[in-house]
Amino acid sequence: MSYQEVYKQWCTDPYFSEETRAELKSIEGNEKEIEDRFYKNLEFGTAGLRGVIGNGTNRMNIYTVRRASQGLANFIIKENGQSKGVAIAYDSRHMSPEFCDEAALCLNANGIKAYVFPSLRPTPELSFAVRHLGCIAGIVITASHNPSEYNGYKVYNEKGCQITEEAALAITEKIENASYFGKYKPNNSLIKVLDDRVMNAFLSEVEKLSLFDGTASFAPKIVYTPLNGTGYKPVTEILKRIGVKDLTVVPEQAYPDGDFPTCPYPKKKPPSDSR
Repeated sequence: MSYQEVYKQWCTDPYFSEETRAELKSIEGNEKEIEDRFYKNLEFGTAGLRGVIGNGTNRMNIYTVRRASQGLANFIIKENGQSKGVAIAYDSRHMSPEFCDEAALCLNANGIKAYVFPSLRPTPELSFAVRHLGCIAGIVITASHNPSEYNGYKVYNEKGCQITEEAALAITEKIENASYFGKYKPNNSLIKVLDDRVMNAFLSEVEKLSLFDGTASFAPKIVYTPLNGTGYKPVTEILKRIGVKDLTVVPEQAYPDGDFPTCPYPKKKPPSDSR
């Protein structure tokens, strides 16, 4: 189908929510915007999905996340890894909790246990959780350094590493064969909300790597900014554990905020290189 036909389908099919259809009908007549949203499917690669939040096949929304999760589920089932489960984490960006929930519900509808963090977490903790829990894969809902209007969906392998190009191609094939109209019946018994034990185990492993024991004559003074992301809680906790007493956290950037209000990048797209 042409992108115009796909657009009309999303505007009229009751499978999509009223909010989705209303948003898309609001751009009726804006051919440039319609084309940008529907001229292709959001591409999946070694860095997973990455795109502007909004409705359309070339946007990050619950439907593209659902389709990607169905493709990942089909890949996991083919590899006979569904019994191991998938750990899912998310960051401070807009729609991250919703995308996390959508991924978990889709996976458990396919008989795959989802280990979900109850609040935002840094990516290294997700990598640790995959190995600590013996999962087949991990998902992080994040757009990394991209502007604030973006979000993303990254897949990690059972070693807690970003997937290989070979795995990305295999997952892409499964995603391309999945439908935006896929309906599933979630099995909430397969969703396990993690408590603080995983985080504490992660911090304990990080603490073992410290060269500063808190008793040395050199006591570092540290200024730290989480950049409105996921780092405030784990970083300040680990610094406290190793004995850092002189810590200043930049107050304007301390707490999670998907708008990144004081940070020009990633809040805005960087200027193009004029060289």
